[in-house]
Amino acid sequence: MSHPKTEEAQRRELRIRRHFSFRLNVFFFTTFFLFSVLIVRLAILQFVEGPTLKEAEQKMGTREVPIPPIRGNIYDSEGRPIAYSTSTQSLYFTLEPGFKEEQGKQLAALLVGVFDRYGSPDAKKLTAEEVFEYMDFKGKVHYPFQQRRIKSGLTKEEIAYFSENRDQFPGIEVVEESIRQYSSERIAVQLVGYMKKLSGADSLEKYKNINVNQTDATLKYLSTEEVGFDGLELMYQDELRGRNGLKTYPVNNESRIIGPMELTKPVKGDNLYLTINKDVQLKTQQAIMDHLQFMKEAPRSSLFYEGHQATTGYAVAMEVKTGKVIAMASMPDYDPNLWQGGISAKDYEAVRFFTSNGAIREVQAPYEDDKERAKHPSSLVFLGSTQKPLTILVGLAEKLITPTSTMNDPGYFAFGAKGHETRVRNSFNAANGLLNPSTAITKSSNAFMAAMVGNALYLRDGEKGVDIWDSYMKQFGLGVTTGSGLPGESKGDINYYTEMKRGSAQSALIYASFGQQGRYTALQLAQYAATLANRGVRMKPQFVDRITDAMGNTVQTYQPEVLNTVQFPDVYWETIEKGMANVQVQGFEGFPYKFMRKTGTSEQGVAGQLVENGVFIAYAPAEDPVLAVAVVVPEGGFGGWAAAPIARKIFDAYDEAIGLTGKPRKPAAAPDAGGQHDSPAAAIQD
Repeated sequence: MSHPKTEEAQRRELRIRRHFSFRLNVFFFTTFFLFSVLIVRLAILQFVEGPTLKEAEQKMGTREVPIPPIRGNIYDSEGRPIAYSTSTQSLYFTLEPGFKEEQGKQLAALLVGVFDRYGSPDAKKLTAEEVFEYMDFKGKVHYPFQQRRIKSGLTKEEIAYFSENRDQFPGIEVVEESIRQYSSERIAVQLVGYMKKLSGADSLEKYKNINVNQTDATLKYLSTEEVGFDGLELMYQDELRGRNGLKTYPVNNESRIIGPMELTKPVKGDNLYLTINKDVQLKTQQAIMDHLQFMKEAPRSSLFYEGHQATTGYAVAMEVKTGKVIAMASMPDYDPNLWQGGISAKDYEAVRFFTSNGAIREVQAPYEDDKERAKHPSSLVFLGSTQKPLTILVGLAEKLITPTSTMNDPGYFAFGAKGHETRVRNSFNAANGLLNPSTAITKSSNAFMAAMVGNALYLRDGEKGVDIWDSYMKQFGLGVTTGSGLPGESKGDINYYTEMKRGSAQSALIYASFGQQGRYTALQLAQYAATLANRGVRMKPQFVDRITDAMGNTVQTYQPEVLNTVQFPDVYWETIEKGMANVQVQGFEGFPYKFMRKTGTSEQGVAGQLVENGVFIAYAPAEDPVLAVAVVVPEGGFGGWAAAPIARKIFDAYDEAIGLTGKPRKPAAAPDAGGQHDSPAAAIQD
């Protein structure tokens, strides 16, 4: 029989062994788990995070210095340059390891000596102190690895000297850069637009977050690069820009360069070939400026003198079937090369009224004094009598009139409460007698439009008539943007809803019927004229014919685009065409084609006084329309005198360069407007 103590000792020893075995197992399991985690983590580092970590390591040991992209060029329809990027040679300094400030001052003095000896005599003279500041030893502007630009526009002699004496100028490098230049002929400058440094362009929505989530270094925008700020330069910024180049330097932990540079060349942007024809464009611009000068110098006895205060003019020529804009002028214009490197305050003040495109948006009259400027109309003007073909179409479509409806025109139309009537008068109170819809257009009868369409629509539909009117206007491109896509394009300023609230639906429709309730741009007028010519097919205005890459390969083409179609019976179109064919105008004597046209003299209250704006639309040839033209001359007076002669020169320019019948022809010389002695009857019909 065993001793009790012996049994207790055995049980205790057994418990100890069990606990030890358990702890040993836990230890081995824990060790195995930790090693497993470590192996898995190493595998993740090796196969999953390895490339990322390697890239991070590479970035920590290298610095990328971007090279601005080379911007694509802009050409006219014949391939003649309008805006182009040219190379200039610039001198850059790189702060090399161990280079001291005292050495920098000595180098600056040497550089100035070279500039003075071999530089252009017209270039700005630099001092040694200025050059040393550009070197930025304190790093106020640049990181240690970044290059500092010392001078741009180096002469051949300067380049040769630095190349031959490279050892004397440590850290100095001649770099080729791209700068934007514009044709000295000023071809459609407001349409083409201009550029600004990105750091000064962030007021535009496009550039506010341009680099957010952009990981490709070749697509990241540089604060110092120039970007499109208006016009086609802005509209096609992405296509024109290209890609950055990169200079990659190995650096140490102090960001000092420790090895050779690797170069990734910049990629040139795509090129734009516009629909604008240089010859037609320049003659359009010249026609406006010549006619403004002619009216300014016209004798008081001439009806041209009515436009003697006109200072601006706007014109658009648009192909009827394609929507291609062949010319767009906003005059006077200016030299966009002033923007190179940043425009000075003095230069900006001189051109600020001419930088914006008055053919697509509202631009104020070019008067320095605010009070004087307020006395003159902007580029947005009422349609005036150019509204009347559309008014007749509305009347016909709404069954308010028929092609054979007649009315005796006593020279006015009266409406309103008895004893408080408002009279709508014709120009010069002309009593036109018996009129039908066609002759009402020819004679430009305000009374016919007001009585037979505007007032009739109100009597039938009341306030709903204003909505009906508005729907027709928009189908012809009035009160909506043209669809061109141009930045900042205006949809115009419609007043008939305001007049309905302030006055009545009756007055709104009556005034709208003869063109006094909507102010529109020259581009809208050209699209409207083209839609009439197309018998209801509204085309999108096109400014770019094709885009090519730097090698000349076509990467994108543009096809005609129909925005909407308005369908009317042929007899309706024939009715307005019969009226438009007989409108009297100045400047078209001897024109070899039958053409459709409508003059307009839009009255506008400005600063308590009434001014008259010249407006004109036309398209030709009448049998198979090719080109539609719209001209607006604020404060020009009668449209048949202030605007029509400009349009004639545009048609002639197109005919000579491209051909109204598909083949260029030398047109007969247009008669000098100043030599005409037509009676005031032509003006009365405005």
